[in-house]
Amino acid sequence: MSTTRNSPPASSDAVRKSMQGNKRRDTKPEMVVRKMLRELGFPGYRLDWKKAHGHPDIAYPGRKIAIYVMGCFWHRHEGCKYASTPKTHADYWEAKFARNVERDAEVRAAMEADGWQVVEIWECELKKDRIDETRERLRSEIEYAFIEMYK
Repeated sequence: MSTTRNSPPASSDAVRKSMQGNKRRDTKPEMVVRKMLRELGFPGYRLDWKKAHGHPDIAYPGRKIAIYVMGCFWHRHEGCKYASTPKTHADYWEAKFARNVERDAEVRAAMEADGWQVVEIWECELKKDRIDETRERLRSEIEYAFIEMYK
């Protein structure tokens, strides 16, 4: 059981405003992935699907495919330059990030145990220099479920 921890005060008004601007859904990376799916010919997804573990950002319930668009900072993309740690209130942030990583692993395990294919797309993979390779990876990871569309 997790406990609710109050976040420390923001170190400045700019930080406060930046943190308040973080959204749970319809983020720019999510919108990029959704556009990519439509361009690849994979429409018909559900958004923030509440009936699955962890409420996948994008889900194909009938095909049991869950796509999570992961922010490198919040979900601690290992080795990524965007997964920096704030200097102030380091103990708070380390505990918060550890909980996020633990929850992500639990959600993935639960989804896979229920027979879902889980696809994680990291925010940094949507940058201009990597988006084409990400598009190909996404296509190759989910196209098997759409084969009957092409017959």
